Amino acid sequence: MNALLDKPGIIHPGARPLLDEVTAAPELPVRVTVVAPGGHGKTHLLALLERHYAGAGVEAMLVDDADQLGDDEIAKIKALAEETTAPVVLAFRPAARTTTLRALADSFGRSVALGAFGVDDVRRLVEHAGGDAATAEDVHARTGGVPGLVLRAVTGRLADFRGELEQLDDDVHRFLIAAEAGAGRNLDLLAALLNRDREGLPEIFDGARATGLLGEDDVLLPIAAEAVRTWGSPGRRLTVLQRLLELQLRDGLPVLDLARSLLGTGSSGASAAAAFEAAAREAMPDDTKLAARFYEAASEAGGRGAALTVGWAHAAALAGDLDTALRLGDGMLGSTDDPDAADARAAGAEVAATVLAHRGELAHSAELYQWSGRAGSKAFAAIALLGTGKLEAARGVLETPEVPTLFAGAASRTARAITDSVSGCGTETLSSLLGAASMLESAGAPAPLPDSPAALAALVGLHSGELALAESVLSRAVAGRIGGDLLAKRHRLLLGWVAMTAGDLKTAAESLMPPDGLEARDELFAATLQLGLARRASDLPGLQRSWDRAYQASMRQQPDLYSLLPLGELAIAAARGNASAKLAGQLERAHAVLDELGNPPLWTATLRWHELHAAITVENHAAAGEHLAALNAFAPCGRYPAALAAAATGWLAVLTGTFDPEAITAAASELHELGLTWDASRLAGQAAIRTSDRKAMVQLLEAARQFQGRAPEPVAATGLSALSERELEVARLVVDGLTYKQAGSELFISGKTVEHHMARIRGKLGAGDRRELLAMLRELLPATEPQG
Repeated sequence: MNALLDKPGIIHPGARPLLDEVTAAPELPVRVTVVAPGGHGKTHLLALLERHYAGAGVEAMLVDDADQLGDDEIAKIKALAEETTAPVVLAFRPAARTTTLRALADSFGRSVALGAFGVDDVRRLVEHAGGDAATAEDVHARTGGVPGLVLRAVTGRLADFRGELEQLDDDVHRFLIAAEAGAGRNLDLLAALLNRDREGLPEIFDGARATGLLGEDDVLLPIAAEAVRTWGSPGRRLTVLQRLLELQLRDGLPVLDLARSLLGTGSSGASAAAAFEAAAREAMPDDTKLAARFYEAASEAGGRGAALTVGWAHAAALAGDLDTALRLGDGMLGSTDDPDAADARAAGAEVAATVLAHRGELAHSAELYQWSGRAGSKAFAAIALLGTGKLEAARGVLETPEVPTLFAGAASRTARAITDSVSGCGTETLSSLLGAASMLESAGAPAPLPDSPAALAALVGLHSGELALAESVLSRAVAGRIGGDLLAKRHRLLLGWVAMTAGDLKTAAESLMPPDGLEARDELFAATLQLGLARRASDLPGLQRSWDRAYQASMRQQPDLYSLLPLGELAIAAARGNASAKLAGQLERAHAVLDELGNPPLWTATLRWHELHAAITVENHAAAGEHLAALNAFAPCGRYPAALAAAATGWLAVLTGTFDPEAITAAASELHELGLTWDASRLAGQAAIRTSDRKAMVQLLEAARQFQGRAPEPVAATGLSALSERELEVARLVVDGLTYKQAGSELFISGKTVEHHMARIRGKLGAGDRRELLAMLRELLPATEPQG
């Protein structure tokens, strides 16, 4: 392996002057010491010197590892050096020099120090080894430029570390293990580990530096840390790590970093279990997945007790591992033999209730929360009860005050806001929920949440046209990791719903998630988000593909107050796919919940708006009239329900062909102002293709484009001036009933090219889908036919 160091341009910069001197005049009585830590090239330099002296016929005394010689051997070397004029070169590590060796080195008066390679030296070495020179900086960072370590990195001979580590002084080896575990700077801990006082530590540090495994900052080099972990004695490493943890626990000091090194080693026993449990508590605020791993490791090491199980269940839930959380929570519900059994049962009920809420089982969740009695449980029970339509029961639960902690206060404020949302117009609900979300950010979440104030605030924002506030509160929750991994997906999905509602389909699509790993509630929102995007993009195949997933997700949970948005989206898709009968039962149950709550405008208006569009799709005028009447009844409750009512009136007028274009533009403009850009554009576009007034049609088309966020294109009175000659030819053939393939044959182009032309035409005219485009073209094209 050292042969690589002989390559041109690779000779160690520190060794080159001595080699040049010996090459030019090998007979000179050189007296020199070569001092460097291990791996810096001392042995290689001596080999080169020996080659030069032998070639010149000069006998030389070349001594490697002089620091390992005894005083008697050093004395003999000194005597020989004094008796001869032959060259004498001593190589040794800078640490552990005896007085005799130091005196001999001083008498030579000349020393060569071999330092680490620079990046350019490493690059040349990598190239000679046949590696990628672009990796030189990474290799240098990993090895610190220590020549021996660079050679091992580029040749892959890391197993050579095994023998070297075994030969190390025991205290130095233990120090290296401690350094790899992150305890290399803790002098008190090291002194206790090595059974020395602090004054005795410098000797150990010098020995560690002499190995060449430490960088200039005395920190273990990355490749050396890997070697200690991988190639050192597992038994010795385990012993040292457990001793370090015992010392930290004894002094009540943090153990997280040390315990991380012990994960996966199979360490067991009371001290290991205690260390893992302590590390789990430390990890909990920042990394719930790591905390859950530590709790599991503590259990496997033999740890027992209610505190461990409760902590593990909370960590698993916050990490999103609800199967483990439910298993642990259910186990605690049946505990009877633990001294802390009552608290364990309460914690088990809380965890199980949280899991059930995420799985759409609000009724059962409410029962368990009421039974638990832990901080915030009453509030969470009230939220669940209200979600199933049990208003009086929710109010009754909230009559009992809770301990006024920040966490309990945030939960209570959330529950009271949701309760108030079903009384009157619920105008103060969003403000109260935003306050609760802010309070929870300050408190942190000591327990898993069934839902967050931010998520509920976003739902209220979506139900009331406050999309900017919904996006803001969700973004803060995401940034602050409110609710841990447990609620991260929900917050992201709701951000997608806000974007979709606002017509930002690209951003909404980035929030899509596959069903794997989603709980029932999140799966419902994810599946219907995908469904809604397909509908808005007029992607019929995508709509058909998404329908089954969304429908199945809706059947896995009972409709509740907080799932009305997905249900409304499903209702429209069902109508388009002639599947309304399949969804009728779900809609009936949703309305039963709303009926029990007195049909609160805040929550009911958006569902009625969606059902109106479903009725329009299947041309059920009676049902559409019923939904319009309900929306008109909600109109006095504020700008958003009033806008929905006006737009609903406009839709029915458009369908009957008896509308006022100015009224339609005003209604669509109000939707646009509230952030419902896609709905606004759709209403104006549909009105445009159904009016016989050419001027009104142009104005409505331009409005539709503006509402979509697109600059209006110049449109003549016919609405066709934006189309090219070829696009007009394609349009006429398709309107005449030809398929894309048939139209292509007429024009000597492919059917795929015809499809691309139609897509461009649709974009230029602002049509929402193919049906709308064809209707628009049928209105426009007759005016361009030649007069006979």
